[in-house]
Amino acid sequence: MTEQVPFIDLHAQLARIRGPLEERLAAIFEHCRFIMGPEIAEMEASLAEHAGVSQVVSCSSGTDALLLPLMARGIGPGDAVFTTPFTFVATAEVISLTGATPVFVDIREDTFNIDPERLGEAIGRVLADGELRPAAVIPVDLFGLPADYAAIDSIAREHGLFVIEDAAQSFGARCQGRPAGSFGHVAATSFFPAKPLGCYGDGGAVFTDDGKLAERMRSIRVHGEGRDRYENVRIGVNARMDTIQAAVILEKLKIFPDEIARRQEVADHYQATLDGAVRVPRVPDGYQSSWACYSVLHDQRDALVAHLREHGVPTAIYYPIPLHQQQAYRDLGYAPGSLPVAESCAKRIFSLPIHAYLSEQHLEAVSEAVHSFPDGF
Repeated sequence: MTEQVPFIDLHAQLARIRGPLEERLAAIFEHCRFIMGPEIAEMEASLAEHAGVSQVVSCSSGTDALLLPLMARGIGPGDAVFTTPFTFVATAEVISLTGATPVFVDIREDTFNIDPERLGEAIGRVLADGELRPAAVIPVDLFGLPADYAAIDSIAREHGLFVIEDAAQSFGARCQGRPAGSFGHVAATSFFPAKPLGCYGDGGAVFTDDGKLAERMRSIRVHGEGRDRYENVRIGVNARMDTIQAAVILEKLKIFPDEIARRQEVADHYQATLDGAVRVPRVPDGYQSSWACYSVLHDQRDALVAHLREHGVPTAIYYPIPLHQQQAYRDLGYAPGSLPVAESCAKRIFSLPIHAYLSEQHLEAVSEAVHSFPDGF
């Protein structure tokens, strides 16, 4: 058995930040404000500066980061919210939790992101049907690559749609010089440990330049509080972020630019050595991915994945079942073949190891294992 290539290496990252992180944790143990302590405000200010926005509202998970703006906007029953079927369920789940209806829009095979042309067609069908009001769109920056916001924003303005950038995988990416987290009316990200910027538990944040919307979201994240937690001016949830997780983010932000640069180097190596053996992802001109995942396509995906496992190369499949084919959304009535690109990608996609701590030996091992697969692309 070949030595295992680490799919993600949180141990190496922790070793890099352990000293200053332990100092921050010691300070938290002294003040004992374990929820919404002073580190929360410090982290929110640092994140706002990084994303180039005026308001950041931290919260307890990436899922809550998507839910808060929907609730603050008043999205609910009778509203249609357009999104991609090729993403983690949380993106659509929050739509359903508000009582609104998710409307799934097919993706582009070259970027895996929502197809703006198909978005326009889906809006037209909803308007023609007349049962739902087009209200919002949640594009997903899948695998770290920002969606086509120039086209999406144009369509959204035409139809008066609220745009939520799902940047759960893309914090650290850029599009036409703008950082992920600055697109749409609001953006939501996740600090799940495996993300490019992750904490040591669950956590998330919402980014916006809309001060009034941010104020409502801050109220909603603490049970709809008004002047204090015992005055409830709206229906809310418990979505506060733990102080310890903010401390982790603050220390990881210090090394984040370097880690993003190293992820790009890994992606460059894969692009140069694997193109032709598998279908590698495309990054459009003017875009920079955060490379949350390095996902490729192969017609014999399962056989290739088994071959890589035998050679010590772990893989993951994001996502094996598109959301419109999940049992939870069966009642929406999507027939097989209704979103053909997403369905095709789900059968052929898999992800290779990518993180800032892969060695050159690891990269060569991955490339050699892929090229040693007996049946070509």
